[in-house]
Amino acid sequence: MRQLNQTRTILILVSPALLFLSIFFLLPILVTLAGGFQNEAGVFSLAGYLAFFQDRNAQIIYWRTLRLGVIVTVLAALLGYPASYLIAQMPPRRRSLLMSLVILPLMTNPVARTYAWLIILGRFGLINQVLLALGLTEEPRRLLFNETAIVVGLLQLFLPLMILPLVSALENIPHEVVEAARSLGAGELTTFFRVIVPLSADGLVMGGTLVFTGAITAYVTPAILGGNRVLVLATLLRQRALVAIDWEGATVVAGVMLVTTLLVNLFLRLFRPKMV
Repeated sequence: MRQLNQTRTILILVSPALLFLSIFFLLPILVTLAGGFQNEAGVFSLAGYLAFFQDRNAQIIYWRTLRLGVIVTVLAALLGYPASYLIAQMPPRRRSLLMSLVILPLMTNPVARTYAWLIILGRFGLINQVLLALGLTEEPRRLLFNETAIVVGLLQLFLPLMILPLVSALENIPHEVVEAARSLGAGELTTFFRVIVPLSADGLVMGGTLVFTGAITAYVTPAILGGNRVLVLATLLRQRALVAIDWEGATVVAGVMLVTTLLVNLFLRLFRPKMV
């Protein structure tokens, strides 16, 4: 009876959140997916998705988006792991200060952060001024409106989302386990790759999911730093919906983005046990 009452209490407390998510999250997603599988007559059809993947330009944009997402995620993991490990080893006061610095960029509007890169990477921006002053180039280099600029902007945007779950996972690793590995003769690198990385794999999976999902669905950064030269799925979705007024095509693009993020999340979760 006591357990039954606890279950009822949990259901009552969780019901408002589930109802809110069902109405404002799950329902729109289902409507979007269902719209992609209908033709103009409202009959079930795969023509929209077949046309998308048969379109050469759409294929290029799709694979470019995936490539940029993978690059940003890998770079975020490579940069985030050392930073997270260092933060996790700090005393509580210093750890709180560093975590505040990590969270601080998340409090800044993404549009403002992205526009800052225009000042840095622009034709007469900071980097070009330094290159010209050092005599490394005779004329300003084009550093904007390419994939590299998008990667830099997305990495700066989503790196905190990799560090936060990694720090949380690294903090939960018992210090005795690391000491035991070192007492058995494991070096620093061996301890890191054979003990620390597997035990913090949950944080890596969570961070990788957040960064990859954010990178392939971001609109502001690719639109500003990539322009019309480098289209990704998000900017293609905007073009089809607001420029071409192709709502069916825009629905298909949204469905492709959604299914891709779900498959990547599933892949990371299936890959998780192999890391331990």
